[in-house]
Amino acid sequence: MSYKVCPGPLAGALAELPADDPRHAVVARLAQVSDFAIEVLAQQPELLAALDQPLTPLQLPEDREPEWPALLRRWRRAQSLKLIWRDIAGLDTVEQTLAGSSWIAEQALGTGFNALLNAMRRVHGTVRSEDGGEQHMVVLGLGKLGGGELNFSSDVDLVYAFTDHGHSDGERPLPAETYFTRLGQRLANLLDEVTADGFCHRVDLRLRPFGASGRLLLSFNGMEQYFQSAGRDWERYAWLKARPVAGDVAAGERLLALLRPFVFRRYLDFTAIDGLREMKAKIAAEVRRREIADDLKLGRGGIREIEFYVQALQIIYGGRNPALQRKGLLESLAALVEARLLPADDASRLRAAYLFLRRLENRVQMLRDAQVHALPEDPDARARIAAGLGYAVVPALSAELEVHRDAVERLFAGLLGDSDGADDGGDLPSSSAADLAALGYADATQHAERLQALLDAGAEAMADRSRQRLQRVTGAFVRACAAAADPDACLGHAVAFLQATLKRSSYIALLDEQPSSLQRMVQVFERSPWMARRMIEHPMLLDELLDARVIGRRLDADALPGQVAAVLAAHAGDAEAAMLALNEFKLSTGFRIAYHFLFLDLGAVAASRLLTRLAECVLDACNRVAAEELRRQHGIIPGAAFAAIGYGSLGAGGLAFNSDLDLVFLNRGGDAAASDGARPLDAGRFFMRQAQKLIALLGLNTPAGSLYEVDIRLRPDGAKGLLVSTLDSFAQYQRERAWIWELQALVRARAVAGDAGLCAGFETLRHELLCRSRPADGLRAEIIAMRRRMRAELDRSGEDRIDLKHGRGAQTDIEFFLQYAVLAHASAYPVLADARDSLDILQALAQAGLLPAEDAGALAEAVERLQHVGLCCHLAERARVVAADAALSALCARTARILASRGLDFD
Repeated sequence: MSYKVCPGPLAGALAELPADDPRHAVVARLAQVSDFAIEVLAQQPELLAALDQPLTPLQLPEDREPEWPALLRRWRRAQSLKLIWRDIAGLDTVEQTLAGSSWIAEQALGTGFNALLNAMRRVHGTVRSEDGGEQHMVVLGLGKLGGGELNFSSDVDLVYAFTDHGHSDGERPLPAETYFTRLGQRLANLLDEVTADGFCHRVDLRLRPFGASGRLLLSFNGMEQYFQSAGRDWERYAWLKARPVAGDVAAGERLLALLRPFVFRRYLDFTAIDGLREMKAKIAAEVRRREIADDLKLGRGGIREIEFYVQALQIIYGGRNPALQRKGLLESLAALVEARLLPADDASRLRAAYLFLRRLENRVQMLRDAQVHALPEDPDARARIAAGLGYAVVPALSAELEVHRDAVERLFAGLLGDSDGADDGGDLPSSSAADLAALGYADATQHAERLQALLDAGAEAMADRSRQRLQRVTGAFVRACAAAADPDACLGHAVAFLQATLKRSSYIALLDEQPSSLQRMVQVFERSPWMARRMIEHPMLLDELLDARVIGRRLDADALPGQVAAVLAAHAGDAEAAMLALNEFKLSTGFRIAYHFLFLDLGAVAASRLLTRLAECVLDACNRVAAEELRRQHGIIPGAAFAAIGYGSLGAGGLAFNSDLDLVFLNRGGDAAASDGARPLDAGRFFMRQAQKLIALLGLNTPAGSLYEVDIRLRPDGAKGLLVSTLDSFAQYQRERAWIWELQALVRARAVAGDAGLCAGFETLRHELLCRSRPADGLRAEIIAMRRRMRAELDRSGEDRIDLKHGRGAQTDIEFFLQYAVLAHASAYPVLADARDSLDILQALAQAGLLPAEDAGALAEAVERLQHVGLCCHLAERARVVAADAALSALCARTARILASRGLDFD
């Protein structure tokens, strides 16, 4: 094979080297891969000694402005030569080569921009707004530059923007837009213009608002208005990778934050599917053109198909899952796998194909520094590329290329397949009462009226495509709900949900695209009015049902603190946004727990513990927000502390789906009498404000509902007592004035949020109080009397029904027995004071020999069964009074017998 003969200067330099100098081999390898590399070495032979050195930054000295174009081009060629050598020598991976190409472009843009801006300032001054604030320009890189994955010889897709209008303050002032337009034009010319030294980078500015016919740049406000009113679907795809690469980068990040809602819709964006399908169809049609068969980017199974595959999933799911809002393709692939939106095997195939194609594309471009994406037709050129990549013959390269193309083509073909929803002929069978009655609906007339009203409202509010989707989805609901145990209630929920989402066409699109989600929705409507009502009030919960793999993912209580912390971190400094996000997280997590409990394998005890852990994390987060708001307004009290103590079900780890939080607040004094802020407060008022803020945050109404209702009646002295007690005063009250029922409540109490030291102090105090010696007989008599009074007032049991909470042998009977056992025996068996929930106390009693194992097992069975039935009542929105079937009646009767045998007969 013949390679280009080394030009004179390079030949002369090589001739001066000893015959065994390794640089001869370097040049031979470069000559095999790249004519461009030999040309650069011919012009700059001194580069031969620095090929394996890192890339070096660009410098454009202010006093050499006429030389900037030449300096820039020679620098770019030198760095590109290093990239070629580092690639063929195996010093860089494909990812590093792509990052290196991106770095070169960013250096050229950043250094060129700064040099030109300084030159503009010397003549025209600095741009300032009317109030004197300095205004800035940002250069945004889109496409592969934005993703940091630029190919070797690529154009750069740029969009310019500036912060705000104004005028420059120099001797020759200019309006801001004129000033920055000139700066942008000069930057493009500096990089793009072909001179005797060639060019640096081809610049493409056509992705700006209104394209080539639009102004060269807009203000931030103008950009935001454009995307709110005129942004097109394809621009979402283009702007997904946008990244500030020159100018005021921090301002550029603020602009992208403003535009993010355009690219990533707040919820799962299935309205984008039709637009993405059209884009996909255009790609497929273009691929069929024979003249691009060898095109690595645009051809069959090429780079564009991989990019589209990944970015389509990002656009659909990225608004709901910020982890998918990545710029780089490879990191986005990994994020899709982590989110379980892409099987790991498919991602591995796409990754392997992408790296193979990008490396091959780079080698094609390295040959002559040409922006080409197709394998060369010249057989010798193909052979050089194959040999440079380590293939003995071209067919070996071609065979591997076809393997990757086949894999990509197969995955691309399956992406965004045609909707699985019903076709037009399968719409609503009929809105007539007669046909609905024939399907089994008892309230057929009412349903027919509501369905017609729904479709009429859709006709007014929706575009043609969305109306067709609504008709298909409505028909699917009518058919699916007819098979439910209570079809009328089920269809009522479905129609209410559709009415609530008429203005959110993305949800209608989701159900049309994902019939399996619709089926899961019908299951929810059939089994749980509580879940149905939440979906109607908060349609965002439909996202949870989209993918069986996602809704079925194991719930991990240990992951909740980190997830809640991430929610707060994502909205640091914006309490309102943080609270909305926290409400959304609590809403969706609670919904997921309910789904696992009803439809998967989550037991009642585990569900309650998850709900409790969720409440603890949310409470801790709200306490942090409250403390931060207090700090900004009033400062802090050095050394002081605040803590929230959970009582009842919160303390015992047994929350249900609609439980409130029983809380008591404690504080510890600090080193000062008052806070150190601009508006100081004494300690009492300071911590009262913190507790009030915390309660307000927990009850704050947001578009995603509120978090929890709070019950503070268990504090010392009840409603007459202070909202926040010091630990010392709390201890004194418990030792000297607490009623027996307050000590019973203390059995289930637990520090759940706030200062770690104060929480530990409470736990020590609690243990001491519970372990005090008490006369067992007097204690037993008082607890029995109290329980009998409660049952007489509250028990709703009857001959054919059982009150799960207050009935004979039911939940409260068991709790009173266990509280008595702790208060009576913890002085001798301190381990009893460590437990809070009923199952843990039962286990501790059995291990201490205070309760036979058989009885402990029977009571544990009762606890779990009553908890399960109780949670089912919550989700069915029924009172916890259920039919007295034989099994439940026997279980409660056995429980009552065991308690009586232990000396606590509550009858």
